[in-house]
Amino acid sequence: MEKIEKPKLKLFSLNSNRPLAEKIAGKLGIKLGKVNVTRFDDGEININIEESIRGDDVYVVQSTSYPGNEYLIELLIMIDALKRASAKEINVVIPYYGYARQDRKAKAREPITAKLVANMLEATGADRVLVLDLHAAQLQGYFDIPVDHLLGVPLLASYILDYDFNGEELVIVAPHHGAISRARMMAEFLDVPLAIVDRRGTKGDTVEKVNVIGEVDDKVCIIVDDIIDTANTILIATKALTQEGAKNVFAAATHGVFSDQSIEKIKQANIEKIFVTDSIYIPIEKQINKLVQVTVSELIADAIERIFYNESVSPLFKNKYEGFEKDN
Repeated sequence: MEKIEKPKLKLFSLNSNRPLAEKIAGKLGIKLGKVNVTRFDDGEININIEESIRGDDVYVVQSTSYPGNEYLIELLIMIDALKRASAKEINVVIPYYGYARQDRKAKAREPITAKLVANMLEATGADRVLVLDLHAAQLQGYFDIPVDHLLGVPLLASYILDYDFNGEELVIVAPHHGAISRARMMAEFLDVPLAIVDRRGTKGDTVEKVNVIGEVDDKVCIIVDDIIDTANTILIATKALTQEGAKNVFAAATHGVFSDQSIEKIKQANIEKIFVTDSIYIPIEKQINKLVQVTVSELIADAIERIFYNESVSPLFKNKYEGFEKDN
């Protein structure tokens, strides 16, 4: 009997963020797998994997960003196709996990959609999930399969360290109480002070009272959060910091969702730069001068390689990540 070959590593990309997937493939030294995603006349999605993946360890890159429902269905159909094509392991790489903010019942008769999505991924056939900066770390517990949760803060901290602040005194700012742990991590990496924007009486986009806890006068402030969506949170924080005498205001976040009129608001705001990763593809029309993208491709490629060779992923969390690369 012939010796059974070891499983091969195969990387596929769907439609949400092919540029990131191509970078990951480049870091791994492989080519993206061949897959054709088309639509029937009625709009239904059809997927055809155009190469053999029998017995292989397959990784599929797909952020479930806008349009999240469409990209989620693409991903589920791809997992089913891989399962039926006899992939050995189906590893789902989700740089941005949509629906993560619906992680609990905030009021009566609401769904917990983050858990529903986890159930759907498992039921369809995913063997492992690799995610980046979940909105809440406890979402890992929604899965009964292995979850590798990568962190964006070390990567962004490494980039900020090399950014030219001309020796200015930096202060990391949590724009709300839910961002304190992430902001504290950034402050510890950079060895700089932490400040907090304390908001009271928040109703929608309206905030009755805003206080800044910490010394920000004549300092360069960097607001840190996981997601920038409507940009209201960072703009409220920017206004409060400016009123307290901040010299300049920057922002850093892992996921740049930038929905609604967020880009127009950012253009008009008193904010110097916003550092985000490329976990979500940002269309050309939204790529303004104030946005700086830091690629997560090497971080994800390192994680994939460690998983494939059964090595520990935890070293990627312990220090500031040195493998950053700026997108031009």
